Amino acid sequence: MNVIAEKESWAQSASFMRIRSYFELLKARLSMLVAFSACFGYLLGLGTASIDWFQFLGLAFGGFLLSGASVTLNQIMEVNEDRKMKRTQNRPLPLSKLSKQDALVYAFVLLGLSLTLLYFVTNLLVVVISFVSFLLYCFAYTPLKKVGSIAVLVGAIPGALPPLIGWVAATGQLSHAAMIIFGIQFIWQFPHFWAIAWVADEDYKRAGFKLLPAGGRKDLNTAIQIMVYTLFLIPLSLLPAQFGLTGLKSAIVATICGVLFLSQTFLLMRDGSRKSALKIMYSSFIYLPVIQIAYLLDMS
Repeated sequence: MNVIAEKESWAQSASFMRIRSYFELLKARLSMLVAFSACFGYLLGLGTASIDWFQFLGLAFGGFLLSGASVTLNQIMEVNEDRKMKRTQNRPLPLSKLSKQDALVYAFVLLGLSLTLLYFVTNLLVVVISFVSFLLYCFAYTPLKKVGSIAVLVGAIPGALPPLIGWVAATGQLSHAAMIIFGIQFIWQFPHFWAIAWVADEDYKRAGFKLLPAGGRKDLNTAIQIMVYTLFLIPLSLLPAQFGLTGLKSAIVATICGVLFLSQTFLLMRDGSRKSALKIMYSSFIYLPVIQIAYLLDMS
């Protein structure tokens, strides 16, 4: 009886570890940020209209699944590179907790569920944009990471599409307002990605990734480029107020956040340290959701 109980316990443990590995492939925190950005765009697009909770929750879950499909396929394509980096070597695929075939089936099941759900709760334009986002992330951004910093430019497009997708889900159309919220998140990607690339430079080099500008160097030129893109965020963040999407209060919050974010880049220009790059990275994680929440609380 003890032998049977031990076998059952082992089988249950193995099943649990397999389920956990599938969940780890989703990169839940990143996928939740994608869902949050899509919901932000949706709520901003609705303005003062009533929320369709079925549509809202469907968009959030569909966005989460779409991100999960994208990052899962990314991990399949980069499994050899992930084995070389300390930050990724304990992921399910490098440790062979799941096979690449299993992960591939999983990725396309997630993609199919996501696009189907988005089609039924939103509209065809959302589905098209979402699929383009998936293709750009997996088949353009991922291979370009070994080419150079052009990968950041390409990757910034799918990275900035979630709020635009949310807007289109709410309104059924693209507009200048959709492009404004896309533009803010698009420009934000550059200091965000480059700060991460600066911090993880040694790991990235082991994998052959080249995401830093200026020939991949951690120098003053790269720090200046990070500063310039962060500087651009300040006037961009004022456009929602300028075009009547939001009010003065959120413009003030966005300006203060932009100045504080920008101040971190001057430290990097001065000392070029990993610590300063780390501060920019953390600031980027705080900046975007704070101004998005400020916009939502100050809609016209």
